[in-house]
Amino acid sequence: MNLAERVKTLTPSSTLAITAMAKELKQQGHDVIGLGAGEPDFNTPEYIIEAAENAMRNGLTKYTPAGGILELREAIVNKFKQDNDLSYSTEEIIVTTGAKHALYTLFQVLLNESDEVIVPAPYWVSYPEQIKLAGGNPVVVNALEENSFKLTPEQLENTITEKTKAVIINSPSNPTGMMYNKEELIELSEVCIKHNILIVSDEIYEKLIYTGDPHNSIAQVSEKVKQQTIIINGVSKSHAMTGWRIGYAAGDKTIIKAMTNLASHSTSNPTSIAQYAALAAYQSGNGALDQMKKDFSERLDLLHELMNDIPGISCQKPMGAFYLFPNVQEAVKQNGFERVDEWVTALLEEEKVALVPGSGFGSPQNVRLSYAISTENLKEAAKRIKRFVMNHQL
Repeated sequence: MNLAERVKTLTPSSTLAITAMAKELKQQGHDVIGLGAGEPDFNTPEYIIEAAENAMRNGLTKYTPAGGILELREAIVNKFKQDNDLSYSTEEIIVTTGAKHALYTLFQVLLNESDEVIVPAPYWVSYPEQIKLAGGNPVVVNALEENSFKLTPEQLENTITEKTKAVIINSPSNPTGMMYNKEELIELSEVCIKHNILIVSDEIYEKLIYTGDPHNSIAQVSEKVKQQTIIINGVSKSHAMTGWRIGYAAGDKTIIKAMTNLASHSTSNPTSIAQYAALAAYQSGNGALDQMKKDFSERLDLLHELMNDIPGISCQKPMGAFYLFPNVQEAVKQNGFERVDEWVTALLEEEKVALVPGSGFGSPQNVRLSYAISTENLKEAAKRIKRFVMNHQL
């Protein structure tokens, strides 16, 4: 049986590939330290778990509206008002089966064949694949390391064509952890307004910022920019709820309605129990989040220093998320490897440390390290990486 052409173009996730290798080694009894995790290592806060249990006990286990229960959409409206000074109606909100599904559904309702979406690299691995699945063309623009991996207005202007439909802004970023400041967002928005292209603002790491700087949403620039922006967010990272699969999109009600209609024929609705858990997450304080941020910030400081102490590795200090994205090209050369991917595989085989090669993120000279693991494991992982580099010096 021949598969559909649209799935034949998909690139396997490098994150999942390295995770599978690490899992196999663990099953063989090896002491593997995985730095590939894209989720907090903390359990979901107890009050959220209790809300889910209460929902089950009270019979809230039935179908819900395709776009999410009204109470949760109202809570998301309040969240935008309190956190971002943005006003939305519940008709401008759709709750989805994770933020990934929000993005997938958006591209499905937005793109026609050959429509272009500008994707700054390094990028989250699923952006290009989702665009291709919707019949669009991902146009990758290399955001330079010397500019903290951020897209410039000049790069954006020079990439736009008559086929450009949208641009993706991910801040704070996966995989780099970098984020755009207010002035940078204003400049990018001016280009988007000039050419009338949609802004897809992925803000899933909004709550995980360690510099003391505020999160800036590009939708805050002006009412005009807000009308031309779809915000993607969710509770996965902010409340350690990755497995609950609750995300959402906010923006133009015509687009949101189309997304809701599509969801009604695909997922029917996000899991009812998870929706009530997310409702509790937004109705309670940030005590659990504050502790998680404190721990992440301390781990970031530690791992950033340890990685920059390894010969041939240079690493900018990120502002948010829970990843480092060091440049390892010099170490790779000094160790006698041609490609970073080969170096990563050898590191896993010899020292049992799993990193994710940057090739999957559109940046083949880098690797992504997650510090969503214990301090002890971070220290041990850095020790093993340094030993590997020193042992392979030519």
